[in-house]
Amino acid sequence: MALDDLKSALPDYAKDLRLNLGSVIGNSELPQQRLWGTVLACAIASRSATVLRELAPEAKSRLSAEAYTAAKTAAAMMAMNNVFYRTRHLLSDPEYGSLRAGLRMNVIGNPGVERVDFEFWSLAVSAVNGCGLCLDAHERVLRKAGLDREAVQEAFKIASVIQAVGTTLDAEAVLAE
Repeated sequence: MALDDLKSALPDYAKDLRLNLGSVIGNSELPQQRLWGTVLACAIASRSATVLRELAPEAKSRLSAEAYTAAKTAAAMMAMNNVFYRTRHLLSDPEYGSLRAGLRMNVIGNPGVERVDFEFWSLAVSAVNGCGLCLDAHERVLRKAGLDREAVQEAFKIASVIQAVGTTLDAEAVLAE
């Protein structure tokens, strides 16, 4: 299993990551589509080839073709939106906020899966990419849809662990050269 391979690849100093990876994925109470879509979207957002290579096949086996594509779509769209909206927010000139974005985002209106799942994946990727505006926007949609704070927090728990695993494994690969 790819999850076990990732856990065993982590160095001893990252034992907590090994345990967290097992718990946020292996002990999750999220519906399978929401969980594995989050795992895939975060693996993509982590930019770690190792993490993506190990987790994508497992996600593909647990998701419908539509959900697998939608999770990849969430990662792709948030890669663009997180940079755009984070930058617009960080600029001192508030007038940028009144300008039309002019970026195509049609897929967000019809992602091919339940809206709550797509928003959940988008929140998780926004956590990896650090866009406060996007985090707030997706969290509001999820809370309005009835998810409690504990459920929403699962998105950024998964995101934080997958990001940390990718960072650690990529650093170890470089240090081993």
